[in-house]
Amino acid sequence: MRWMTLLSAAAVLAFATGASAQYPDKPVKIIVPYIAGSAPDVAARQAADRLTAGLGQQFIVDNRPGASGNIGAEVAVRAAPDGYTLLLMTGGHILNPLLYAKIGYDPLKDFAPITVITRLPSLMVVPPSSPAKTVAEFIALAKARPGKLNYGSGGVASLAHLSAEAFRLAAGIDYVHVPYKGAPDIVRGLLGNQIDVAFPTMPTAMRFAQQGQLRALAVTSAKRSQVMPDVPTLLEAMPNGFVQDAWLGLAAPAGTPAAVVERIHATLRDAAKDPAFRAALAADGSEVVFNAPAEFGAMLPGETETYRGLIKQLGIKLE
Repeated sequence: MRWMTLLSAAAVLAFATGASAQYPDKPVKIIVPYIAGSAPDVAARQAADRLTAGLGQQFIVDNRPGASGNIGAEVAVRAAPDGYTLLLMTGGHILNPLLYAKIGYDPLKDFAPITVITRLPSLMVVPPSSPAKTVAEFIALAKARPGKLNYGSGGVASLAHLSAEAFRLAAGIDYVHVPYKGAPDIVRGLLGNQIDVAFPTMPTAMRFAQQGQLRALAVTSAKRSQVMPDVPTLLEAMPNGFVQDAWLGLAAPAGTPAAVVERIHATLRDAAKDPAFRAALAADGSEVVFNAPAEFGAMLPGETETYRGLIKQLGIKLE
């Protein structure tokens, strides 16, 4: 019986190896759970172009926006685990199960991580009229005026909200949350001196800071941004500094053959050797990553626990 079991296992392995060697032999769909033109959509289309060129089949972006990314994720998790449906995953997919009572997927169990494409920091910015020219000066200003300053975000549990709240806790200050409908409104609030500080993502605020319309005090990444190298990180700028950035990654339904996952990763890793491709991905202030599937998978539990602790401390729960 043992030799029959070994033969069966060998047959399965041979079939899987053969199938993955031929992969892909038809078009592949990349589900992007956000609108066309968004940062995840742009990154997905750039990756899709390189996968199409490298693997000889069309990789097609399918936008499925809605419900904070949950609609697209639930479509992806129901797809066959054969490598022909992929998901543009974001940090929001880690956040959502911590925020909503009912979610149709488990981000740690239901997906096979392929690679993180980019990490995208937030930029701590104030109006040019602000007396604060450094993070330390802003903290001093906030402590001198407790509850009098305010910050803007794209709404409760948005990255800008969580970054601002993490800053409040780390700095030991008290300021007021002003929620807006989206990132452009945050910038308008800063330009109109309606809010005192905000933590929008780099693509939202970078151009305004570079042109002097906003003052950048810090970035929330682990290291300085290549596009704004003079701006310190929060780790540098304050004693209890922290890292909190967005990330964009590629994943497949759980059970997708490891050889298929590795083939996609290897194709993107090789494409990332092209300076033009890297420059295009980094133009908005992103850090290009393309780590290994195992590294991506190992990152997710830590991200989950970090956000779990912050959300619990803030007492956030969404319906």
